[in-house]
Amino acid sequence: MHGPITLLLYLLAGLVGGLLAIRTGIPAAPLAGALLGAGLVSMSGKLEAAQWPQGTRTVLEIAIGTVIGTSLTSTALAELRLLWRPAILITVTLVMTGLVVGLWCSRLLGIDPIVALLGAAPGGISGMSLVGAEFGVGAAVAALHAVRLITVLVVLPLVVRLVLSLDQAPPTN
Repeated sequence: MHGPITLLLYLLAGLVGGLLAIRTGIPAAPLAGALLGAGLVSMSGKLEAAQWPQGTRTVLEIAIGTVIGTSLTSTALAELRLLWRPAILITVTLVMTGLVVGLWCSRLLGIDPIVALLGAAPGGISGMSLVGAEFGVGAAVAALHAVRLITVLVVLPLVVRLVLSLDQAPPTN
């Protein structure tokens, strides 16, 4: 199949996956659904690997950065003035944990240290996959982050609801 048609099919798979995921109500559903849709088509082996036109990745990185950047509002900055200590603690803890888990996975499970470190890093799937692509391991990093992201998006809301319901439960005598 020719390049543009293949890309169109991948885009269609991502669109369908994203739109179906929106119906689930999970956080970041469009991203997770598009990832699953395009990923399943790619893993099926029915289509050749996507060959994106030169510069596409740069445009997508700019778009992702812009989407993330627009969420950094003056309100977020005001909240950061109050939350800078937890922000530092959380960031340092997540980075250190990611390093430890990544090195353990590399040594104990015998996977490539770059894949393990980037796969265990606390960044988002899009950012870490792009970093992984710079090292030639983008697909493996994306796979690890996809499993993590989907698990977190499904499990964490359930845990939050459970914790909130326990906080609101009447005391027992």
